[in-house]
Amino acid sequence: MYESFYGLQEKPFSLTPDPGFFYRYAGHQEALNVLLIALQNGEGFIQVTGEVGTGKTLLCRRLLQLLQDTCATAYLPNPLLSPAELYRAIAEDLQLELPSATTLQQLVQLIFRELARLKQQQRPLVILIDEAQAMSHRSLEALRLLSNLETEKEKLLHIVLFAQPELKDRLAANELRQLRQRITFTCELAPMGAAEVGAYIHHRLTVAGLNGENFFTPAAVKCLARASRGVPRLVNLLAHKALLASYGKGARRVARCHAQAAVRDSDAALTFPRRVVAPYLLESGLIVLFGVVLLFAWSVLR
Repeated sequence: MYESFYGLQEKPFSLTPDPGFFYRYAGHQEALNVLLIALQNGEGFIQVTGEVGTGKTLLCRRLLQLLQDTCATAYLPNPLLSPAELYRAIAEDLQLELPSATTLQQLVQLIFRELARLKQQQRPLVILIDEAQAMSHRSLEALRLLSNLETEKEKLLHIVLFAQPELKDRLAANELRQLRQRITFTCELAPMGAAEVGAYIHHRLTVAGLNGENFFTPAAVKCLARASRGVPRLVNLLAHKALLASYGKGARRVARCHAQAAVRDSDAALTFPRRVVAPYLLESGLIVLFGVVLLFAWSVLR
C-alpha cells in the first residue's frame, strides 16, 4: 500500500472509528462540550443525533476515554435488545456476577445495588447507547424505567443516546412522551465546513506519521470537501481513494485529478440526504448571489 511511499506509519483514512484520530472540528467540539457539561450537572438523558458518517460512534468512544477515570461506564453498540437483554447487557458490562436464569426484577435489583456501591465511591454510572434509533419502543421505555433508580437529591445513572435523526421521529410517538420529556440536553452533529476539511485531512495524516508538509494540494482538498459535503466518513473514503490514485501514478502529491478520480469511483459521494446537502447548497447559493450583486454594482458604477 501507499504508507511507506508517503512516509506514513499507518493508514490515515481508515473507516474504523479510532479515538486516536479524533479531530475536534466545530461540530464535534460543541457536542463534546454539551455532553461533558450535561454529565457534570447530573442530567439523566442526553441525546446526540447526526447523519450517517458524521462521527457519532467516534464521539461516543472519545467520551468513553474521557470518562474512564471519573465514572463507571456501560457501552452498548448493539441496540437490538429486548428489555431483559438490555438490562443483562448493562449488568455484564459492569462485570456483575449473574445467575444463568435471572428475572427482569432481579436484574434491576442487581444494577441498583451496583449503583449504590458506585455512589459511595462517587463514581456515577454513564450508559452510552450507539445507534439508538434502532431500539424498540419497549426497550426505550425500559431505559426510562431504569432511570428511575435515583436518590431523593440526585440521579444514580446517566444515559446518552447516540442516534441518527430518525430517533426524533421515534420519540414523537405518544407512548414515548415520558421519555421525550426526560431528555434535557440535545445536540446535533453538523458536517465540517470546507476549511475544516483541509485541517481534518492534515490532522489525520499527522497522526498517521506525516512529518512535513501536507501533500494534498489545495485543489484536491477543495474537490474532496465539495464531494463529501463535509461528512467525515466520506472524507475518509474519498481521501483514501485519492491516495490510491496518486500512488498508482507514482505522484508525490495528491492533485485535483486524483481527487476527481476518487469521486468518480464513489457512488456514496453523489447521494446525500437533503438535510446534509442543504447547507452546502445554501453556501454555494450565497456565493452566486454575492457575485450577481457585485456584477450589478459594477455595471451601474461604470
